[in-house]
Amino acid sequence: MTAFTPSFTRGLHEIGDGLFAWLQPDGGWGWSNAGLIVEGRPGDGAAALVDTLFDTQLTAEMLAGMERATGFGAASIGQVVNTHANGDHTHGNHLLEKADIIASEASAREMEAFSPALLAQLKAAGAAGQMGVAGRYFAEVFAPFDFAGVQERTPTRTFCGQTQLDVGGRAVDLIEVGPAHTAGDVLVHVPQAKAVFTGDILFIEGTPIMWAGPVSNWIAACNRIIAMDVDVIVPGHGPLTDKAGVREVADYLAYIDSEARTRHAAGLSAEDAARDIGLGRYATWKDAERIAVNVDTLYREYNNDPTPPDAIRLFGLMGQIYYDRR
Repeated sequence: MTAFTPSFTRGLHEIGDGLFAWLQPDGGWGWSNAGLIVEGRPGDGAAALVDTLFDTQLTAEMLAGMERATGFGAASIGQVVNTHANGDHTHGNHLLEKADIIASEASAREMEAFSPALLAQLKAAGAAGQMGVAGRYFAEVFAPFDFAGVQERTPTRTFCGQTQLDVGGRAVDLIEVGPAHTAGDVLVHVPQAKAVFTGDILFIEGTPIMWAGPVSNWIAACNRIIAMDVDVIVPGHGPLTDKAGVREVADYLAYIDSEARTRHAAGLSAEDAARDIGLGRYATWKDAERIAVNVDTLYREYNNDPTPPDAIRLFGLMGQIYYDRR
């Protein structure tokens, strides 16, 4: 870890050279991180936000904290980068009415899949005892979040591959590394500050979840971060990390790929393989039941199956594994 890495406590942390990280312990389901890039002062400077949070209240609290600390609030943040499509990184977009919302083209398409309204319906159904184990698990892990007040705001600008933002004269590189965690994952690299915001390419002290794949893309994204000249690495979930933390994520992905391939070749189903794989040192990571999604995605890759994941079925399987182990 770098000498100035803050502890993993909730709220805004200055990480040097006009950069800030908003951290949300414990980093599990929905508790995502965000970032702020500031150049100059309000009125004659500029600011860009990296991701919003899972609901309106959480994002409003974050924006108020950022404004108290820097003078840049919702009205003066000119650009928002969504690192990917998941709602815990996008559902606060509507609070930044004047900002340009930037994402990869693939992420913009994917944002339509799980709208805030749908999440609210699924959570309510699960809390009411509907949808079986999937509903129970869904309602439990997302209990802290209020999707009912979210008004979705989709990207106003998209790109493919790589592009660069100008934040008050500071260059910020947006690098598309998906599909991996999702269809259109993006790294936000600030070369001048030797920092990178990774979105959900990195889960630190938590289990990565691979909705899209292929696994090789995700491992390549980790290797790309390792090759960068960076001192500060802000993950999508969990505490700030260093390159050793990035290698741990890559090692987990390589491990489950190897273990899943062995079981696929032996004829085990994806569900049986997910239950059979021993997690070893990764068993203590939060949300270990995500192995169910990861193996399902790997099996579809091995079978050249373009079918998208059946999220409800997979939430049910994660729930079964979670409740069995608990």
